[in-house]
Amino acid sequence: MKNYDIAKKRMIEEQIKSRGVKDSKVIDAMLRVSRHIFVSEDLQDVAYSDQPLPVGEGQTISQPYMVALMTELLHLEGDEKVLEIGTGSGYQTAILAELAGEVYTIEIVESLMEGSKKLLDELGYENIKFRSADGYFGWEEHAPFDVIIVTCGPDSIPQPLIDQLAEGGCLVIPIGSMYQVLTIVEKVGGKIKKHKSISCRFVPMTGQH
Repeated sequence: MKNYDIAKKRMIEEQIKSRGVKDSKVIDAMLRVSRHIFVSEDLQDVAYSDQPLPVGEGQTISQPYMVALMTELLHLEGDEKVLEIGTGSGYQTAILAELAGEVYTIEIVESLMEGSKKLLDELGYENIKFRSADGYFGWEEHAPFDVIIVTCGPDSIPQPLIDQLAEGGCLVIPIGSMYQVLTIVEKVGGKIKKHKSISCRFVPMTGQH
């Protein structure tokens, strides 16, 4: 059996720290959460490799560095209400649950959402609420959210997500169709400020909107 702890520590050193992720809370969370349990058994030996991996239904588990970077950009302190668009495998959801007060996660593919909910419940997370729906429209009844993270690529920033972002809040989202630019959106004084981070590639945002 592969020693996943060694692979995980190597992932942290070679893929995450070496690329400039410095937030110790994020690094510690990624050490606590085992990526291999979020992929199918035939992919577990490559679970800590520097790449996204398929998780079924045309969706992927994001590259470890991208998970770390996007989480770091949220600047979580521990008591935030987080909205995640794109539960997928549940790996990013678990990282968020380690670092925030409440996580509201939406997945458009119901079978993926059900599988992730089952796994995360078994892992003992009690601060996650799940919903199968079109993430473009957010989760209005629980808004506003201190931070919002989107793990699929819309062509533009969905207006409902801007509306549901709290004053002083932060939205991290990849913008674009085939390839995207990771974009940080802040709401300050009711106005939106955008900052570009790095180029990236996520599955497209699907749904009717």
